[in-house]
Amino acid sequence: MRLIAVLALSALPCIGQAELLDDTPRIALMSAFPPEWIALQEGLTDPTEHKLNGVTFITGQLADKPVVIFLSGVSMVNAAMTTQLALNHFDIQAIAFSGIAGGVDPNLSIGDVVVPAQWGKYLEGVMARETDDTFSIPPWMRTDYAGFGMITTVPFGITTAQSEELDRRFWFDTDPELLAIATGVAADMTLADCNTDNACLSDPPEIILGGNGVSGSFFVDNADLREWAYASFDAQVLDMESAAVAHVAYANEVPFIAFRSLSDLAGGGDGANEMNTFMSLAASNAASVMRAFVAALD
Repeated sequence: MRLIAVLALSALPCIGQAELLDDTPRIALMSAFPPEWIALQEGLTDPTEHKLNGVTFITGQLADKPVVIFLSGVSMVNAAMTTQLALNHFDIQAIAFSGIAGGVDPNLSIGDVVVPAQWGKYLEGVMARETDDTFSIPPWMRTDYAGFGMITTVPFGITTAQSEELDRRFWFDTDPELLAIATGVAADMTLADCNTDNACLSDPPEIILGGNGVSGSFFVDNADLREWAYASFDAQVLDMESAAVAHVAYANEVPFIAFRSLSDLAGGGDGANEMNTFMSLAASNAASVMRAFVAALD
């Protein structure tokens, strides 16, 4: 019986062995949720659908470049899981994320497209203990960032083949070559300033390259938290996925870049949150910049 069991197990695929659904080297183009997905597919030719774990991956050509397009899902966990799933089953040469985000830098406006040089997970850390009207993290932990009440940012590290020890980095870099290409593209682009319902922006949107982006598993519509993110991390933009994708890309040594257009001001506006009004415009602007970026790739 033991021999039969061994033979049966030997016929199964090795744990961790992934079957490629497509062996063409491709650029992965990602968005978080359906409105962004629609904008992302504009101009795609020769589409072929692949289904895996409930996720739809569409391979095809964009600006004559082989790509695979898919949704990450909203949130850090969904984004990390789907990114690794794609890396396991497609030959991905680079990852580009397109989508909406909340503006943090008070100098930026709704509709602007931000392409940060690095991304950090600002809501990963410790809910600190309150003692004597202050908040303190356990003595064996450390942080380089000012807290927001009991929320204290502490990077818990990443294990990769690039380091023999636990890498406690906070920032994950955008690939410098991809950022340079995006910089060249931005110089010749004009972004839309009105949505399909003719709701228009007061200022023409711009493309901002470099700086910092932060991500966490909360939708932010709070002016005080927005100010903290700006003061503590010098963040220009915040979202719910990009830093997770950057983390997975770093672990797999795959180049990464994200194009995030501001659909709202993360609680910094004068009235109600603006996302529903300008979501389609922001998603379209981010996708437009990314399509131009893909066209400029060698």
